[in-house]
Amino acid sequence: MAEKIIRFNRNLHFEGNLPEGISVMNPYRESPEALDVSSRFFRKFYEDTRPRHIILGINPGRFGSGVTGVAFTDTKRLRQVCGIPFEGKETHEPSSVFVYKMIEAFGGAEAFYGKFYINSVCPLGFTTTNARGKEVNANYYDTPELQEAALPFIRKSIGAQLAFGMNRKLGFCFGVRNETFLKKLNKQHHFFERIITLEHPRYIVQYKSASREVYIQKYLEAFAEAEK
Repeated sequence: MAEKIIRFNRNLHFEGNLPEGISVMNPYRESPEALDVSSRFFRKFYEDTRPRHIILGINPGRFGSGVTGVAFTDTKRLRQVCGIPFEGKETHEPSSVFVYKMIEAFGGAEAFYGKFYINSVCPLGFTTTNARGKEVNANYYDTPELQEAALPFIRKSIGAQLAFGMNRKLGFCFGVRNETFLKKLNKQHHFFERIITLEHPRYIVQYKSASREVYIQKYLEAFAEAEK
């Protein structure tokens, strides 16, 4: 599976016409280090033929997979938890902190990645410039125009990743707005027999941090469905 994932990442390219003011973020082409460290990550945890359940976030952020090429994994978690060296500037991404606390509760990175594969509904990120002139993340569903532009790429990317050897009986989704889009798409293309939605890690960190352990338990209970 590792080589299939790496090949997919290496060949990722967005060909649609984006709305004015929106740019694509492709770490695999913009950063040789991202392609290198993510390839080492996948060869460490996915060098086998076991099927995984796929977990789909929204799209990459600038300080997580936008730097490392690994979903919900900043450079700190990549080094300290996954054991993958990273020579560039250290990044700290709040969603990554939550995800890796959950992974620790699950039994560690090897146990978790042996059963699950995380990416995003849209595997490349988007950025825009806010009113203060600062570059910020954009989600594929932020505007109808961006969602429409991203749709062919999203549809093709999900199908390609399922072909890696994913378990299609049950998929997982992070985020309620993400769920609305994904379930509509699933009705058309039958990617999964069933989808379980969980609150997005960013939402938990930003609004429910005091209840973090409750949400970790909720994640673990949901992932236990994959064992049934």
